Amino acid sequence: MNKKHKTLLVFIGLIILAWLFKVIFFASGTAISVVNEVIEEVQTQKQENAQQDFSQQKIIALAPHVVEVLFDIGVGSKIVATTEHSDFPQQANSIPRVGNYARLKIEKILAYQPDLIIAWRTGNPSDDLERLEQLGLKVVYSDPVNLTDVAKELRLFGKLTGSSVLAEQKAQDFERKLAALHQQYQHKQPISVFYELWSKPLTTVAQNAWPQQHLEICGASNPFKPLINDYPQINIEQIIVANPQLIIQPMSAGEPNPDAIDWQNFKQVTAAKHKQLLTPNSDILHRMSYRLLSELEQLCLDIDASRHFYQSLEN
Repeated sequence: MNKKHKTLLVFIGLIILAWLFKVIFFASGTAISVVNEVIEEVQTQKQENAQQDFSQQKIIALAPHVVEVLFDIGVGSKIVATTEHSDFPQQANSIPRVGNYARLKIEKILAYQPDLIIAWRTGNPSDDLERLEQLGLKVVYSDPVNLTDVAKELRLFGKLTGSSVLAEQKAQDFERKLAALHQQYQHKQPISVFYELWSKPLTTVAQNAWPQQHLEICGASNPFKPLINDYPQINIEQIIVANPQLIIQPMSAGEPNPDAIDWQNFKQVTAAKHKQLLTPNSDILHRMSYRLLSELEQLCLDIDASRHFYQSLEN
């Protein structure tokens, strides 16, 4: 075979190879197109299945703050059962109870045949929640860690209950007001604050605890923030050494604290000496709901008043 024939065969081979590539590419493109169409059809079907009728939805809300959020977005009437201490709004007091933070009444929960259970990951017994899931019930978890998570949960609950429009309005309003509070107090002169979360055992807040985030919004300084966990136990001697300018003793109507320390017996502490003591409503401030904004705003105002008190002593 001469050189001319070899060149011709190579040329023909290249033409055949190009044709094969074209066929393969076309076939692959067609296959990809078919796969995409199937995926789109499956996604469409999922969306159609998700568009359920929420009008007869039955919800069990396993935490007071979950109840509040559901009422915030206009679907409180769908709650068929809840847990103890769910006392806001007023209508919540008439909702049947199916347990508390320590134990859930599984049989009662099953009897309601709920479409949705909203549980509190850190506020409900995990073994009971696992059993509910094993029994085939739909369990969604509330797990707010940061203040901004309240807005996220408003949106989530809105999606789960068919009330996304109102939920979005509430979420945006919460975010706007929280940002405004932060802006108002972030550059204020720090004031040293001891937060008496509980008295027996004596417990305060630190790290990323819920009330610690409140203090930071209000421009307050917590001498115990660096301690190891979010809710450390301490002793009176540590508080005397820290010598805070302000003491906060949150009070609850649902869970009164009769053992709250009488700080007038500790005049060596600056806050006690000058009677700088605050008692905010923990039923509002400690719940992860839209309502906490009003109590947080008042807390910031009261902390600021104490700040001005000390500034006046310096002048």
